[in-house]
Amino acid sequence: MTNTSKSSRRLHLGRSPLVAALAAGAIAAGGLIAAGTGWAGPTPADKDVVATPARVAGQWQSTKVPVAKGDITAVAALSDKQAWSVGYRLKSDTELEALALHWDGTSWTQQSTLPDGSFPQALAVRSARDIWAVGGTAAHWDGTSWTTHNLDRDPAGRLTPDAVVTTSDGKAWTAGRAVPGGIKNGVPAIQAWDGTAWRRQTLPDVGKGELTSLTAVAPDDIWAAGTSFATDDAAETALLLHWDGTSWTRAAAPTGAKDEHRWLSGITALRADDIWAVGGSTSEEGDRPYAVHWDGKKWTDVATPEIADGRLRAVGGAGDGKLWAVGGKGAVSLALRFDTQQGRWEKAADPDVVVRGFTTVPSTADLWCVGIAKEGDLVPAVTRFTG
Repeated sequence: MTNTSKSSRRLHLGRSPLVAALAAGAIAAGGLIAAGTGWAGPTPADKDVVATPARVAGQWQSTKVPVAKGDITAVAALSDKQAWSVGYRLKSDTELEALALHWDGTSWTQQSTLPDGSFPQALAVRSARDIWAVGGTAAHWDGTSWTTHNLDRDPAGRLTPDAVVTTSDGKAWTAGRAVPGGIKNGVPAIQAWDGTAWRRQTLPDVGKGELTSLTAVAPDDIWAAGTSFATDDAAETALLLHWDGTSWTRAAAPTGAKDEHRWLSGITALRADDIWAVGGSTSEEGDRPYAVHWDGKKWTDVATPEIADGRLRAVGGAGDGKLWAVGGKGAVSLALRFDTQQGRWEKAADPDVVVRGFTTVPSTADLWCVGIAKEGDLVPAVTRFTG
C-alpha cells in the first residue's frame, strides 16, 4: 500500500538523529544511541483522542493521533472506516516504542505495540486479521497479537526492507537492500513469505542499488522499483524488476540525459498494462519530480511539473479513477494529480506534511498521508484528503 525510501540521497527528515538513523536502517535491534532529540521527559498517557472535524471536499485536513512525539512511517486502508498506520513513539532520548494505530472512521487510536526491534517502515493490510509490517524485521498481526518472523539470511548482508505487498495466494513479498557495510554498498534484495518462512529470492545482477517499492497485479505479475546507484562511469538510474511467477528479470527503464540522476520511490499497478512508478531526478538545474508508465510493452517517461525539491515518494489510484503522487524534500511537500485528458501530471493541493507514507482508500476518492509535521520537533502528522 505504501512505500518509503530511506537511502542517504533521499532521507530528509531533518529532525532527530535517532529517528533519522532508524529510517535509514542503520541501527540494528537493541542498539539505540542518540542525542539532541529535544526530549523533555516521559510521554504522558495519550487520552486526548479527538474526533476529526467535518470533512471538506478537495482539501487535506489534519487528524489527531495519540502520539505526542515520534514518527508515523506507513499507512494502509481497507475502507473509509478501516485503516492502519505504524510508526514510533519517542519515550526518551534513547528509547522508542514501535506501535500500530487504527482508524475506525472517526478517530485514530493506538491498537497495539509491535515487538522490540520491529522499527516498522512499510505496511501491507490484507484484512483486519492479516497485516504485515516490515523494517528492522518482519512482524505479522493476526487480529490479536504481533509475531516476529525473522527474514532469511542474505549472503550479501543484512536485509533492510523498504516495502511490503501481499498477493491473493496468501504470500507476502518484501523488498529493500542487503547491506554488507555502508548503505552505498547495498544491493537490491527481495524475499517472499511462503506461509512458513521468509525465503530469499534470486535476482538478476544489477550492481549496487536498492528497491523501495512493490506492487502486485497477481501472484505471477509483481513489480519492484528502486535505484541503481551511480558509478564512476554512469549516473544513478531507475531500476525496475518483474516477477512472472518463475523468476525476477530486469525491465528496461527510460534513459536520462547525460549526468542526470534518476530514482524511483513508489510504484502502483492499476491494471497489468497500466502501471506507474514515481521518484525524482536531479541535474545541474536541481531536483524535480519524475514519473514513468508501463503500457504492457514498455516503460516510458511522462512529463511532470518543474517543482524544485519536488521528489515524489508514493503513487496510487483513488476509487474515483484519479491517479495521485505525493512526496517532497525538507520543507517542500507536494501532491500531483494526473490529468488524463492532457496526459500529464499537474500540481494539486499540498498535504503540508513531511511525507513518510501514503495510501488511497478503496471504493472512495479519499487519500491518507502520514509522517511528521513541518513545524516542531518530531510531531507525528496524519492528514486526509477528501475527494
